[in-house]
Amino acid sequence: MLPWTALGLALSLQLALVGSRAELGLPMPAPMGDLMFLLDSSASVSHYEFSRVQEFVGQLVAPLPLGPGALRVSLVHVGSQPHREFHFGQHSSGPAVQDAVRAATQRMGDTNTGLALAYAKEQMFAESAGARQGVPKVLVWVTDGDSSDPVGPPMQALKELGVTIFIVSTGRSNLLELSAAASAPVEEHLHFVHVDDLHIIAQQLRTTILEAMQPQQLHASEVTSRTVRLAWPQLLTADSGYYVLELAGSSEPGSPRRQQLPGNATGWTWAGLEPDTNYDVALVPESNERFVRPQHLRVRTLPEETEEAGPERIVVSHAKPRSLRVSWAPALGPDVALGYYVQAGPLRGGAAQRLDVPAGHNSTVLQGLAPATAYLLTVTAVFRSGRERALSAKVCTPDGPRCRAPRPMTLPGAREP
Repeated sequence: MLPWTALGLALSLQLALVGSRAELGLPMPAPMGDLMFLLDSSASVSHYEFSRVQEFVGQLVAPLPLGPGALRVSLVHVGSQPHREFHFGQHSSGPAVQDAVRAATQRMGDTNTGLALAYAKEQMFAESAGARQGVPKVLVWVTDGDSSDPVGPPMQALKELGVTIFIVSTGRSNLLELSAAASAPVEEHLHFVHVDDLHIIAQQLRTTILEAMQPQQLHASEVTSRTVRLAWPQLLTADSGYYVLELAGSSEPGSPRRQQLPGNATGWTWAGLEPDTNYDVALVPESNERFVRPQHLRVRTLPEETEEAGPERIVVSHAKPRSLRVSWAPALGPDVALGYYVQAGPLRGGAAQRLDVPAGHNSTVLQGLAPATAYLLTVTAVFRSGRERALSAKVCTPDGPRCRAPRPMTLPGAREP
């Protein structure tokens, strides 16, 4: 079981008197949006793993409602340079997309995911690539967890564009980096799964993608200590009216902040907020054609982050069929940390073992492992403040048909923002 306590993303939402489209006498629309798949097609992925990912993506999209007035799908490869396999609207049915995904050729090269994410924002979510204005946008990134370049800034740019980010990790993973990259809540948008077990999450992932494509009310799609991104369904058009968005904080008595937005808007980001504070939000549609009920939301910003740095690098060595040594850096002393705990759990399911390591030490030996088995290792630093920081990596014990004895590997880490 993954240590989600290291994520600690608590979000309290309270919805009040939300008018539905049915109450307004309007038909419920079919899901509509632009769905992009970003596949790791680099040399870090074996041909077998890439073929399993192709099969998974094909099965995922086959039942989706595709078409000009519904969903559109595109596919981009991650490699030394991003490569567009097909753009939005090029294929108008699920089976056609499934065939196109299966026919894709692995690109190989480096894993420049950050470059591919920037390409997605500038070149794919654009009208020239078939993307549409005013519709929900979703990106599904399937990765082995390792990137040769930074993914944080381009991923944040996509979120600011209103793109919902799903991540499926099948390999070595920096848990904190992927958690920061995925949309909130992280447990719904970030999946760790063995490449042979991708079919297990297909139905759940398909359902949450469709939910993201058809939001039914005002909601907070991204929350930090200083910002809140809001999204809502399209209730008006550019010609039928406009919105007034109001925000009032519990620590800001007096008049609320107001922002007027055009009728075709479906999102807005409030910045410059106070950490760990409740805010009441009101979305007021103004239209001369019909009455549209206002929508209300309460959201709480996250506490201010501190500069406590946990493990930044994991090294696995001396791997044997039933044991291995795991080391990490930096080694934190007892003046900063209470200690570490190391967890190792089989990716295909089963009990995880845990070892406690005193502060000031940065290495331990895991024993009692199973041969030819893929494990997810997680090293968590426990600070005196009560906070935790974690880093994860995938490793496979030797002597198995699907596993090779791992060479010592170094996984770069990332501090929490």
